[in-house]
Amino acid sequence: MKTTTFKGRDFLAETDFTREEIETILDVALELKRDRAMGVYHDQLLRSKTLFMIFYNQSLRTRNSFEAGMTQLGGHAHFLDPGKIYTPALEGKEVAYSTERVSDVARVLDRMGDAIAIRCYGDPVDWEYGGAHNLLKEFARWADIPVLNMEDDIYHPFQGLADVLTVKEKFGGFSGVNFTMSWAYSPSVHKPRAVPQSAILYASMLGMNVTLAHPEGMELDPAIIAQCNEYARVSNGKFRITNDFEDGVRNAHVVYPKAWCPVVMFKQPVGEDDPKKAQAIFDEHKDWKCTQETMALADKNAIYMHCLPADRGFEVANDVIDKTEGPGWVSAVFDEAENRLHVQKAVMSLVM
Repeated sequence: MKTTTFKGRDFLAETDFTREEIETILDVALELKRDRAMGVYHDQLLRSKTLFMIFYNQSLRTRNSFEAGMTQLGGHAHFLDPGKIYTPALEGKEVAYSTERVSDVARVLDRMGDAIAIRCYGDPVDWEYGGAHNLLKEFARWADIPVLNMEDDIYHPFQGLADVLTVKEKFGGFSGVNFTMSWAYSPSVHKPRAVPQSAILYASMLGMNVTLAHPEGMELDPAIIAQCNEYARVSNGKFRITNDFEDGVRNAHVVYPKAWCPVVMFKQPVGEDDPKKAQAIFDEHKDWKCTQETMALADKNAIYMHCLPADRGFEVANDVIDKTEGPGWVSAVFDEAENRLHVQKAVMSLVM
């Protein structure tokens, strides 16, 4: 296994890596997970190395899995709250004595640490679709150390890795697995697209039979859809879109219902900057909820997945998300959450 090709690379999007490279990351994650379960520790891998974490948005799983991962690998993670430092901003969006240009922040942190991880989407970029991803790319442009995407407005690559690692553990592989990514209702429209877009990218890249289910008006990025179709063609998998919830779930091995915002939520030219219209679209589809009856349509040994936090009672019923033991289908959300730790340790070990 060649790992030298990973050293020093950024991890901004799953599309930056080949299928072989993604499978190598998953193999390393499984090895680290098994070793830890056996009491074998790798606290010399990143000894004395520093990860700077900049969170423009709140976090439970992402922050703690990165911090714990760095500790377990012998390094240290620094939490940076943009509100407590001079907020890194792109040129033209600076505010005197309040922000600092990304190019300057990146070059300073580059001199002091070994990687920079960033989460940014939604309000911090005024719901400009792609604005947060551009901010991460600007960090990567100026920093020689790896820049890691902890979620932006287009991609959530580490959540996607945890998703497919969970699938691999539950089903032994990817070929023949029916993977359904579905929209689900939430009272809040402030839901980025990154999780569903990363989920379908990885699933189609790895050769699963992918179904994207959503009501009309909830379409995802056309460039992402085009990439999924190309991945499916190359991997001998399948990719389809349906506007029928039950059709999307029927015979699925993986049922992944999650809310995301419609395109009208974003600012022009991508959207209409109209949260009220977005809310109206949401409210028309309150029946898109994962229940026991929904799971009965899926394969008898299906798994329910969600990136968390889930809007209980809206996206999913309690008796679905909390059913973590068989017989029959089960909820895998806590296995999925744990796997954030292992895939992130794998990537950090490889690129740092």
